[in-house]
Amino acid sequence: MDDVTDLVTGADGLPRCAWGASTPDYAAYHDDEWGRPLHGDDALYERLTLEAFQSGLSWLTILRKRPAFRLAFDEFRIETVAGYGEADVARLLADAGIVRNRAKIEAALANARAALELPDGLSALLWSYASPARGARPGSFASVPALTPESTAMAKALKKRGFRFVGPTTAYALMQATGMVDDHLAGCHVPPTSART
Repeated sequence: MDDVTDLVTGADGLPRCAWGASTPDYAAYHDDEWGRPLHGDDALYERLTLEAFQSGLSWLTILRKRPAFRLAFDEFRIETVAGYGEADVARLLADAGIVRNRAKIEAALANARAALELPDGLSALLWSYASPARGARPGSFASVPALTPESTAMAKALKKRGFRFVGPTTAYALMQATGMVDDHLAGCHVPPTSART
């Protein structure tokens, strides 16, 4: 039997995945962004970068710092970030509004440079690994995987092209967040999407 506590009905009367009902920040993100198909090289570069920065931290920390990240990384314009040098690394390491981790900052710059080298762009590459629609949504979080063959293949393809901080679990979190897979639970008020391309 699925765990009904995985869905929570909010004060607005809408059933949500439990994590999406835990804070107002999460509710807005859950309702308006998570699991919705996202396309565009810069938009997906932002999400890939933020997922990498999230490693070892809570997503809520990253979500609350996202405005500062956008400011610090020039709205995640790939071409701009790819041109960053040592002065930019120093500037980012001094920015208290973001996560100041040298390895993650350097990975963000390397990933922008790698994204520029993709002949068809980052969006086309990432979406080529989108999971096929499952049909039914998962009934509980216990049935949601941490990684899939598709996320493992995506991570391998990205690493082969010089991307960093992109393991299979991070790749799957990216897929969930950007609608490449629909892991909203059965009964969640967010409508299913059929867009997988």
